[in-house]
Amino acid sequence: MKTLRAWFLRIGGLFSKAGRESDLSDEIESHLQLHIDDNLRAGMSPDLARRNALLKLGGIEPLKEACRDRRSVPFIQNLLRDVRFALRQLQKNPGFTATAILMLALGMCASIAIFAFVDAALLKPLPYRDPARLLGVFESTPTVRQTSDLSYPDYLDWKTLNSAFSSLDAYQHSTFGLSTSSGAEKASGARVTDGFFRTLGVTPVIGRDFHPGEDLPGAPRTALLSYAAWQQRYGSKPDVLGKTVTLNGEPTVIIGVLPREFHFPPAEPADFWTALHAASECDLRRSCHFLYSVGRLKEGVSMQAALADLQSIASRLEKLYPGSNRDQGANVMPLSEVIVGDIRPILLVLLSGAVLLLIIAAVNVASLLLVRSESRRREIAVRHALGASTARLLSQFVAEGLVLVATGSALGVAAASVVMKLLVKLIPADALASMSYLAHIGWNMRMWIFAGLLALLASVLFSLTPAVHLSRSEIRPGLTEGSRGSTGNAWRHLGSKLIVIELATAMVLLVGAGLLGKSLYRLLRVDVGFEADRLLMLQVAAPRSSYANGAQAAAFARRVLDRIAGLPGVNSVGLTTDIPISHWGDTTWFRIVGRPWHGEHNDTPERDVSPGYFTTIGARLLRGRYFLENEDASKPRVAIVNRALAQQFFPGQDPIGQQISGLASDAKPIQIIGLIENIKEGALDTANRPVLYFPFNQTPASYFILVVRTSQAGESLLPSISSAV
Repeated sequence: MKTLRAWFLRIGGLFSKAGRESDLSDEIESHLQLHIDDNLRAGMSPDLARRNALLKLGGIEPLKEACRDRRSVPFIQNLLRDVRFALRQLQKNPGFTATAILMLALGMCASIAIFAFVDAALLKPLPYRDPARLLGVFESTPTVRQTSDLSYPDYLDWKTLNSAFSSLDAYQHSTFGLSTSSGAEKASGARVTDGFFRTLGVTPVIGRDFHPGEDLPGAPRTALLSYAAWQQRYGSKPDVLGKTVTLNGEPTVIIGVLPREFHFPPAEPADFWTALHAASECDLRRSCHFLYSVGRLKEGVSMQAALADLQSIASRLEKLYPGSNRDQGANVMPLSEVIVGDIRPILLVLLSGAVLLLIIAAVNVASLLLVRSESRRREIAVRHALGASTARLLSQFVAEGLVLVATGSALGVAAASVVMKLLVKLIPADALASMSYLAHIGWNMRMWIFAGLLALLASVLFSLTPAVHLSRSEIRPGLTEGSRGSTGNAWRHLGSKLIVIELATAMVLLVGAGLLGKSLYRLLRVDVGFEADRLLMLQVAAPRSSYANGAQAAAFARRVLDRIAGLPGVNSVGLTTDIPISHWGDTTWFRIVGRPWHGEHNDTPERDVSPGYFTTIGARLLRGRYFLENEDASKPRVAIVNRALAQQFFPGQDPIGQQISGLASDAKPIQIIGLIENIKEGALDTANRPVLYFPFNQTPASYFILVVRTSQAGESLLPSISSAV
């Protein structure tokens, strides 16, 4: 029993530090005794025999240390010791530690947060099947060469005649009037051709896709729901399939729900995705451009080959339809570029600025480490003189750098997670809806790799800066040099170079910030051509089934204007078909009556406005007059032009009294009755273009934008205006 107990105690001792030390002492003592016995047999005295045995073994403690190193992993043990020592050193210098960690954390936070947006917009694969083969397909004109929209007849010809795409489909962002039990409400949506989702490679999570031919005018009206609309409007209930909703007065059957991860920003926000059903006058007219297209390349066909094929088709259509297709070409681009749009250069500039900021922070921390290493020169020199190797000494600086980087990186990652969410919340809801790829920004493998690379580079910099400086040849003089003189030498040799790097990087950031500030200053002082203060704008859409013809739409618009004008706090009211500072689209072609015409296209934005529109927004009338209330479809057509159109088409002439017309052979002449100062219809950073303004009463529509000049804060009037409509 005693033997068994002793055996268990010995086994347990193998796994304890005390047991291991006891075994090590016993083993060394046995080796020592063997050498003593040999010496005694050689005739030595006991004291001399023990002394020679100890000399032969090299001493008890050194031998124990060597055995411990062989039994363990010295690198790991040394690293752990260095880390503990670095923690103690950093605790003794809280000011230096806090400053270094804070600077690194801020740099990491900014870089990671901005990279999250870059990753979501530029690096993350599109949520479609084989997205590299998807192209955005557009028409091009002399004035718009990149992304001009298609007419429906042109789309059908391109779809039929092309040999480069396995499928070609079209889409259009739309707004529907949704009939509910509490009245009509606005619902976002899109009209798409029947193969749109098959081209993208997207399958509904429940229900079905559109059948071939389901987008034709005579087919039953059907729609798919976005996943968000299914959750918010129908509580994620599967019995939504087969339900009938009324969109723009038309009963529409819900046939499916799209996947949660699906997004298509060019047509969003969109709750309802309906089949196209091209049946209106604009839908069927070749000169009415309202569609965008996406195509899937056939296997082995390049983007350049597809472009050449479409340009050939556009050339044939130009010969067949010279009146509507003159000077119209084709253009294609990767769908990823269509989705990202103009945000790519903005994100790359921001990421470059954030990385430069991180470089400045890293250089600052490296400079602090350099100064701190100089203050410890005498300590390092003494330790080296006592036998510490250069590698052993430098490993302490490496450990200190790793501790700083690990702590700063952890704080930077945590802060970046918060900043990412805050930045997303700063994006306006309507802008975020058209950039849905930014809505679910979060950590993924690419983000972790980026953060890891930043931490690795910082670790290398923080470790090498003091390590390179405190080389073996520089350690010995530390016994005699004073720290102040040594620090001065350090700054002359290495610190000055770090300062140069930091100043150069800061100068790049400063120049970039100055240029951005100058651009913002200019944008804030662009003359928009109207008074924006206390000006309210609301979209109004009436169901086409109730207001099918122009007379009904015009009567509805007049009733709305009269009702709004009588509300307390409203000074004046008008309407337009397009909001200023939005886009240069919705164009029309015209020719000048009385001048030779050889088929050229004068393409210019068209806006249909009410008589009170210009006075309501505060536009400046230069000559002529505004529209009159009785100038409806029964009266001769009239127009108002802006200064840019007068300068381009009537240089040195008075445009008042001049006549223009459409391009059709039976087009009626339109007399110019007024000249106004330029109103910025497109983006603030674009040049003013010629614009034509027509009376809304001569071309009424069931969709328009109310503009209301108020005498008080506009938000307080929104409920009463909405109720009146």
